[in-house]
Amino acid sequence: MSALPALTIAPADKTELDLTSIRADFPILRQRIHGKSLVYLDNAASVQKPKAVIDAISECYSGYYANIHRGVHLLSERSTMAYEGAREKVRAFLNAASTQEIIFTRNTTESINLVASSFGGSAVKAGDEIIITGMEHHSNIVPWQLLCDRMGAVLKVAPFTDTGELILEEYERLLNSGRVKLAAFVHISNALGTINPVKMMVDLAHARGVPTLVDGAQSVPHLTVDVQNLDCDFYAFSGHKLYGPSGVGVLYGKQALLDAMPPYQGGGDMISVVTFEKTEYADLPNKFEAGTPNIAGVIGMGAALDWLNAIGLDAVAAHEQQLLDYATAQLLEIPGLIIMGTARDKAALVAFTLQGVHPHDIGTILDREGIAIRAGHHCAQPVMQRYGVPATARASLAVYNSRDEVDALVKALWKVKELFA
Repeated sequence: MSALPALTIAPADKTELDLTSIRADFPILRQRIHGKSLVYLDNAASVQKPKAVIDAISECYSGYYANIHRGVHLLSERSTMAYEGAREKVRAFLNAASTQEIIFTRNTTESINLVASSFGGSAVKAGDEIIITGMEHHSNIVPWQLLCDRMGAVLKVAPFTDTGELILEEYERLLNSGRVKLAAFVHISNALGTINPVKMMVDLAHARGVPTLVDGAQSVPHLTVDVQNLDCDFYAFSGHKLYGPSGVGVLYGKQALLDAMPPYQGGGDMISVVTFEKTEYADLPNKFEAGTPNIAGVIGMGAALDWLNAIGLDAVAAHEQQLLDYATAQLLEIPGLIIMGTARDKAALVAFTLQGVHPHDIGTILDREGIAIRAGHHCAQPVMQRYGVPATARASLAVYNSRDEVDALVKALWKVKELFA
């Protein structure tokens, strides 16, 4: 068996990338769809996986897999080392103060549900308020609705402008009620691409004694995230949007808050002592990781962080911004195409409608051209309602995408336009 990956890796100081080499890391990009080269532009839903991640998962299962934390035999020790090594990689990636603040979950959704159930169930009572924004993914809406229904609390929504920018004055006004127990908001909107001013939003909430949760599902693959600098109380994201496997996510939480919260689930590995009369819970982070976790998935996510750090997030951001600018300019040349979300600070996705064509028809025709996009409400139905549309087509970019692929998208959309003329 080859040596296990190091526990940490220093972020690369790069601002340029070798796109040919990066694309070679992704076996699936050599696929042909309907006889045509794959152009994968559905990255906001889930990104493809580099060979380093695929190999790390395969090596785990073929070389040293065993259950973690419980065995004294060599394979268990090696699996535990790799699993906890991935936790340290996540800590370093977020600049968290301690690995005790890094909780592994299944995905962003479970991370938010954990906070809603454990923190919310303890802190929220009848008449209290929770603030979200109008651009949230369903994962940052429904858990709070469930909590409010259960506790008799009220969900308040901060609106956004036609361009997709949060109206900060309205957000601040909602914070001033004196009844707010939590503000939960998205870092980057999956439906609009808007990058919210989360540092300012956290500061405004903390000035009024309100804890914060940031949904970082769309941000961690594109931006450097420093949770100590943001000073957010909770930060959630998924591995599968970060070039890692599906079925694994992260909840960062400040240690004092996590210590005070009751467990989310009960079972093995989250306990210290169990009797029929009473159970004493394990220390962080184990208290929130009941049962056998997705061991290989966590290790695979650690490999994804190594891979991404080796490229450098500065280089990723610069490349994606160039692609976004290029794609936006090209798409706006198509008559009848309207981009939903034109915030000044925006991530690398373009959601749009095309006059006279349903987004599902756009997606189907593009698929015949080998181009994968997303068509629908993107688990953000309130955003669609805000603009008065049932759905949008969404092309979302990643580090392995190229100008040639943007050109292929634009060419195919002109074909759609001609078919429905």
